[in-house]
Amino acid sequence: MLCPLKSRLLRSPLQTAPVLLQRVIPLLLITLGCCAAGIAAPPQAAKVPKKHDPHRWDKQIAAFEKADQEKMPPQNGIVFVGSSSIRHWDLKKSFPKLPVINRGFGGSEIADSLFFADRIIIKHQPRIIVFYAGDNDLARGKSKAQVVKDYLAFVKKIRASLPKSKIVFIAIKPSISRWALIKTIRQTNREIQQITTTDPLQVFIDVDTPMIGSNGKPKPELFVRDGLHLNATGYQLWNSLLKPVLTSP
Repeated sequence: MLCPLKSRLLRSPLQTAPVLLQRVIPLLLITLGCCAAGIAAPPQAAKVPKKHDPHRWDKQIAAFEKADQEKMPPQNGIVFVGSSSIRHWDLKKSFPKLPVINRGFGGSEIADSLFFADRIIIKHQPRIIVFYAGDNDLARGKSKAQVVKDYLAFVKKIRASLPKSKIVFIAIKPSISRWALIKTIRQTNREIQQITTTDPLQVFIDVDTPMIGSNGKPKPELFVRDGLHLNATGYQLWNSLLKPVLTSP
């Protein structure tokens, strides 16, 4: 007579199958029930913006100040400030007859230009400030409301020292690499554009409309390979939109 242990070991798969089914079937029924009830996976958490640290740009700002010490640009000129779309802009080539000063630092946000305004904008006493930022802000998780708030703070800062200077805001551009943000980008642009209509010394440059192709998406011929930054053709488009504003009385 076999002992209980040997008896269990000698059971065939057919004998053990009912026991396995008794365990598996309830789990399958629970899973199917959840699917039928429309129970979805938990949504992904919203992107939380990192703590803002303008001091990460200290070296770049110091480089601007060193350049000013070597050769101070003339006052009453045109200061371009903002993120990489400004930094990569060949201003001397684009506007050879205008007193342009490039103070763009790549990767920056509106709050960075606000923080360093005294050192890179106000000291030059410009008659026009061309500003492009907000792109990186939204990409790093800042809300539309925060970007608009930062823009208002920037305008307030400039107005306190340069009440007669014109502020030209270039709309946050549509891009291939950040197309997922286009709804928020356009909502932010609309709010900033509305702000500019209340002040004759603020100008909003719409780059969204001319950068969109017939398929409703950004024109790839305007971008370098990364689908984010402009190429020469993209800057030619921006030059054509901006030049009438810079040359008007």
